[in-house]
Amino acid sequence: MDNSKLNRIKERMAAQGMPQMIISDPVSIFYLTGKWIFPGERFHVLYLNTSGGDRFILNRLFPQAEDLGVPITYYDDTEDGCEVLAGYMDNEAPAGIDKNWPARFLLRLQELGGASRYLNGSVIVDKVRQIKDEGEQQAMRESGAMLDRVMGKLIPWVSKGMTERELNAKCLELIREEGFEGPSFDPITAYARGAADPHHITDDSLGSFGDCVILDIGGMHDNYASDMTRTVFIGEVSERQKEIYNIVLEANKRGIAMAKPGNRMSDVDKAARDYITEMGFGEYFTHRTGHSIGLEDHETGDVSMVNDEIIEAGQCFSVEPGIYLYDEGIGVRIEDIVLITEDGCEVLNNYPKEEIIVVPESK
Repeated sequence: MDNSKLNRIKERMAAQGMPQMIISDPVSIFYLTGKWIFPGERFHVLYLNTSGGDRFILNRLFPQAEDLGVPITYYDDTEDGCEVLAGYMDNEAPAGIDKNWPARFLLRLQELGGASRYLNGSVIVDKVRQIKDEGEQQAMRESGAMLDRVMGKLIPWVSKGMTERELNAKCLELIREEGFEGPSFDPITAYARGAADPHHITDDSLGSFGDCVILDIGGMHDNYASDMTRTVFIGEVSERQKEIYNIVLEANKRGIAMAKPGNRMSDVDKAARDYITEMGFGEYFTHRTGHSIGLEDHETGDVSMVNDEIIEAGQCFSVEPGIYLYDEGIGVRIEDIVLITEDGCEVLNNYPKEEIIVVPESK
């Protein structure tokens, strides 16, 4: 058990009047114990209590050879895991519940009267996970640097006449060759109208001379995610494409400039969005400006106009404005991950953002 992280969670529990909590998300359990456990449909919880009595309740099918720093109570398939849990709980106190806990378990615990009332405990765990410690920050830096190298190797393949699907497969190959544990999400490799669809599903389209190409890629290193988007052009850039690209690039820079302690997440979104709107393309910026990132590519804490949470040192999130003109086949997105420092931010993606033209092997 990572006592530093555990103590941060328990301090917040006490401050918010939540004396007990149930954590079931395998990612959050790994965050605290350093052990990945995926029990599938079977009941499992890490039970925390600010007065002591922490316990991990786990099916016997998942025996743990090493000490996880918390007592483990095993049950088998003939037993009711919720009943085992209820035996450790204070039924006169409120309990925090993991947002990802299946309703069938919560309903059963309610039947058993496990707590006086049930609250969303994940708001505490998610907030603690947002603030990366030194080890996490270093893993994020390394993951970002590795992804820079992957992007540098991937872009030349845009010139080789591949379909989106083939380019996507090449991206996954390069991610593994670089030493990543795997991708942090399914890459987006999209030409023209595909690039103008923000979450385009890769297909068998071929790129053509003059197309813009979105490359949205990420990898997992030492359990931490990286994420970056670059937009490149095949053969040439039209004046219209150049105009759009430069607007998105400036919006990206303005968003990054606002990413510092004391500002709000909505301030970052506003800086990017207001500039794009000022330039006449506000209706074509159709998504939030970013998302938090860490053990997962998308974590709680988005960079949007409705999130007024104050930015703190140690947070990591993306800044990724875009403009999407589907009828014109123009889509541009530029994404970087920032790590918030005491007086600003450190950009974890250093692959160039200047306009890149890839010369096709055959026109």
